[in-house]
Amino acid sequence: MKILNYNKLKTYNVKNILTIILIFGFAISYSQQDPMFTKYMFNALWYNPAYAGSNEHMTLNLIHRSQWIGIEGAPQTQSFTIHTPLENNKVGVGFSLVNDKIGPTNTLLANISYAYRIPVGFGKLSFGLEAGIINFRADWNKLAHKDPDPNFNNNPDEWNPNFGAGIYYYTNRFYAGIGVPHLIEYDLSPQEVDNDLYAKEYRHYYFSMGGAINLKGPDLIFKPSILVKNVGLLSKFSKEEAFQSVTAPTEFDIDLSLFFYQTLWIGTAFRSSFEAFNGSSTYDSFDIWMAYFLSSGLRLGVAYDYSLPTELRSVNDGSIELMLGYEFDYKTKRVVTPRYF
Repeated sequence: MKILNYNKLKTYNVKNILTIILIFGFAISYSQQDPMFTKYMFNALWYNPAYAGSNEHMTLNLIHRSQWIGIEGAPQTQSFTIHTPLENNKVGVGFSLVNDKIGPTNTLLANISYAYRIPVGFGKLSFGLEAGIINFRADWNKLAHKDPDPNFNNNPDEWNPNFGAGIYYYTNRFYAGIGVPHLIEYDLSPQEVDNDLYAKEYRHYYFSMGGAINLKGPDLIFKPSILVKNVGLLSKFSKEEAFQSVTAPTEFDIDLSLFFYQTLWIGTAFRSSFEAFNGSSTYDSFDIWMAYFLSSGLRLGVAYDYSLPTELRSVNDGSIELMLGYEFDYKTKRVVTPRYF
């Protein structure tokens, strides 16, 4: 019995083979399905609705990610997020849109977020909810089939509603949160074919934490952060036996960055899984990134991921992210109440 997760390939076949093994379990591939971002700290609304409004002013962000450059059919992802606090300062609202294309498949996710914030200690505790829709579609006609396969006779185009939730605590110097961007799990198995191939959209769990430490007053800030991603945490309680065992590795992103003069941000990161330390998974990538804040509130950024697995590194030129953001009222807020996440 095989279960396929259609995103973020963990097996390292190349060219057209890549597009086949990504989709519905037609290979022994267990991986995380949600899109991956190196600059996750600027895109937190995507995985935690409780983040809405936490910047204390309206913020928008655009990210384009080209993963594994040089491999045909490799992931291409675009993300747009915008969020703001409302006038009473207790409520934050936001909107996120993600487009993820891999080979002949395309996943579109749109969410509206709501966060209610209460003062706790030196910061605020935020409870978030979101509602949205997910569209998964594929054009199997783009594949070159060696042998006829009934699994590819019909091109799926499914629209499914979903809901998310999260909790987020933050001060000017520390934050921690847990987010579940889609609570409902959908069976994506080809219904027209009676075989032992299964596919499912799994629930993902995100834990984030970080801080900001003054090294030289406000002119030099050290910011460590971590993002942990898990899929299938409660899969053993699934009613369907086929989906009770999910062996996707629990991934983590560790990021260390320096913020110079409230303007230039330079960071480095390491992405892997806990299972890599016992040899049951592989290290993912070593990353470098930078962002520049203009006085107008405009933010520009770029990130580069260097693939660590030898087999994958030999057939791709790494991954690149480009970011464009805007912080409304940033010039005032960074002087009065500077925000670092």
